Amino acid sequence: MLATPLHDSHVALGARMIEFAGWDMPVFYSGINEEHLAVRKAAGLFDVSHMGDLVIRGKGSKELLQKLLTNSIEDIPVGKGVYSHILNDEGMIIDDTIVYRTDLEDYLMVPNASKVKDVLQWFRSHDPADHVVDISDQVACLAVQGPKAIDIVRRVSRVPIDNIKRFHFGLIDADVPAPDGLLWNGKVMAARTGYTGEDGMELLIDSKRAVWLWDRVLAEGTVDGLVPVGLGARDTLRLEMGYLLSGTDFDGRQSSLQTGPEWVVKWEHHFIGKRALLEQKKQEALSRLVCLELLEKGIPRHGYRIGFEGKDVGAVTGGTFSPCLHKGIAMGYAPTSLAKEGTVLDVMIRDKAVPARVVRAPFYRKG
Repeated sequence: MLATPLHDSHVALGARMIEFAGWDMPVFYSGINEEHLAVRKAAGLFDVSHMGDLVIRGKGSKELLQKLLTNSIEDIPVGKGVYSHILNDEGMIIDDTIVYRTDLEDYLMVPNASKVKDVLQWFRSHDPADHVVDISDQVACLAVQGPKAIDIVRRVSRVPIDNIKRFHFGLIDADVPAPDGLLWNGKVMAARTGYTGEDGMELLIDSKRAVWLWDRVLAEGTVDGLVPVGLGARDTLRLEMGYLLSGTDFDGRQSSLQTGPEWVVKWEHHFIGKRALLEQKKQEALSRLVCLELLEKGIPRHGYRIGFEGKDVGAVTGGTFSPCLHKGIAMGYAPTSLAKEGTVLDVMIRDKAVPARVVRAPFYRKG
């Protein structure tokens, strides 16, 4: 089993460790609900170093990405990121990813942990010029998320960070020791992105300095109520926002038309899978990912069946009892005809049909 550079730090903090996508990762430290609410009210610190890091560089790198991404990077400036899907020839999602433009002809792409090899193989099969370099082993990533996250990162950084807008990044100087030979000359790549619905930053740093940065952020954030957060709360937080989880909400059998969001596909450029998507548009029976809010007590889980008028119409891909809304919420697939907001479906929980209303994402909204 693989381990991130912060593995020993998690164990020292008493984390409950589990296997996730081949990695030994913390699922919680103090408790999932407690960590979830800390992120919503103050701040949380996540180790997301299991995610991949692929550099696409050199002349022709933009053209390669344009061909393999559903979203367009044609006009994004240096310092900006774009969320996109990667499709196969049949229009099915291989993975979702964020791509950052780091220089005029250089990009950094962050695939999901379980999909790094698949994405790397797919890109290289369409890249005779060999633009792609896997630097995943050299990079650690810490996510600081929550209403107080920016204040905490501001204190860690020696330079101003307020000019880093949502889905942009900057290189910040955080007094990283012994910078010689480190990625980004020892600086931290701070991206204003995240997976919780809260403001915050994902801090990418040379893996040899991951422990130092983890300890520094924990020390700075304790006064604000920051706590370390495991995969358990990371999942409940993303579910409250209706964010996709690779391998769960899509597993190679769904297209961007089924999962959304609509803006992830830019039809003005050619990309692999576009022709298949155009054909799918004509299919009336295409199932779609819906958000479901339970109307009675119950906790929906992955694989639970979704019904309508006594008939099986789909399945839950992810569900939980929302710590903020105090009710069961779920995502799952249902026919397009039943995906309209307000439609009442059933989720089968222990042989009981629990009514659930189709709602628009996100489930959780501040205020």
